Amino acid sequence: MKEIVGIRFKKAGKIYYFAPEGISTNIGDMVIVETAGGTECGEIVIANRMIDDNFFTSPLKPVLRHANEYDLKILYRKQQKEKDAFRICEEKIKLRNLKMNLVDVECAFDNSKLLFYFTAENRVDFRELVKDLAGIFRTRIELRQIGVRDEAKILGGLGICGREFCCKSYIDDFQPVSIKMAKEQGLSLNPSKISGTCGRLMCCLKNEQNAYEELLKITPKVGALVVTPDGIKGRVEDANIITGKLRIKTDKSEVPVVLDRSEVKLLKDAEIKLNRDEIKALKNLEDK
Repeated sequence: MKEIVGIRFKKAGKIYYFAPEGISTNIGDMVIVETAGGTECGEIVIANRMIDDNFFTSPLKPVLRHANEYDLKILYRKQQKEKDAFRICEEKIKLRNLKMNLVDVECAFDNSKLLFYFTAENRVDFRELVKDLAGIFRTRIELRQIGVRDEAKILGGLGICGREFCCKSYIDDFQPVSIKMAKEQGLSLNPSKISGTCGRLMCCLKNEQNAYEELLKITPKVGALVVTPDGIKGRVEDANIITGKLRIKTDKSEVPVVLDRSEVKLLKDAEIKLNRDEIKALKNLEDK
């Protein structure tokens, strides 16, 4: 077993694991750590905990110390510099008429680097922009193009549910979301219904997928052949996976009957498939 702590460097950002090296921490503590990119200040989100050694493939970097008052002042100045750098970079982008949208700026805790995140529809030649910024800030400049999902995570906002974006509030790393998930959950394959503000498939499809997979194991799918309590064969025309209600067209009547999944006997289940046209029309919603 190995003792670890989990640290975030930004809200809803990825959790990174470090070795506390005898330092006791509580959730919410600010600590100084050594990272691959240099010294950083982060917040404890997982306090001291023992984890199986096999969980990690490489040695963990140590927690150096708790952040003191001087460190917190540096953190404040770092945040102010990020705001100034954002404003200046936007001015330079406009001046050089570059077709790019600045999203966020990160300044290294030790002031060794400024990282600018941007979105763009096409490749952008930003070499002159880098020279402008390097001349102003006298530090290493890096520009990184990100996707629309990452942009939504950084900027935040409210989803159609009225709550803060999942990616902004608690999701620390994006998981693949597929059109098949929407199909299995019985949703209309209308892009406006299944895509988020970012224009990609909603993250909640992935969040709810496990529950739907369990329900699909006990719910006859559309097209399944079943037997009603009266011993009459029928085919499922519609299935509500959540409530378990099935609309069944039987051999004995033109009028479908509605039964609960627990009331029927499954003879042959159907498969949920995407046709080629659906895949082609909606494929871009899966892209990051």
